[in-house]
Amino acid sequence: MRRISLIGFLLLNYAFFSVPGWAGEKVWLLIDTEKQSLEVKKGNKTITIMKDIAIGRNGAGFKHHLGDDVTPVGTYKIGWINRKSPFRRFYGFDYPSVENADEALLNGLLSKEKHTAIIKAHKRNQIPPQNTTLGGRIGIHGLGTADRFIHKMMNWTHGCIALTNEQIDRLDRWITKGMKVKVK
Repeated sequence: MRRISLIGFLLLNYAFFSVPGWAGEKVWLLIDTEKQSLEVKKGNKTITIMKDIAIGRNGAGFKHHLGDDVTPVGTYKIGWINRKSPFRRFYGFDYPSVENADEALLNGLLSKEKHTAIIKAHKRNQIPPQNTTLGGRIGIHGLGTADRFIHKMMNWTHGCIALTNEQIDRLDRWITKGMKVKVK
């Protein structure tokens, strides 16, 4: 029988009883376009919920082209962070995703060359081209100097997810480059 020191025993028990089951899991974001909410998650546990977000003027779905004002659904990563954005803060997605590019290629919305460029960028963990027919510069941002009343009344973005300035400031503590964002 193996003997364990008192300190070892206490450390093992502390680790076993005090660390939540999700402690090793990464923080990620779930954006529900129907509920118009953003959840900060750790594993399956919700840390906080931000309600009354705004999405694209034309709702959420597959983004067919630049300027369609649709918020793209899918799973993305935070590709870059701009904490001095005109919208207060901007957390850019690695949009278009491989799935977005594949669907666009199949539907004749994207050239083979642009498709290949998007795939290569993702394989290299780089930001995909932001100037394709599918658009780019999609992410989460605050209001900046935009009208808070309009934000409460309607979806107003060109495809991004907008939060109030107070919400974007709260969200900033969890944001890291490379974190997962699921938009549904």
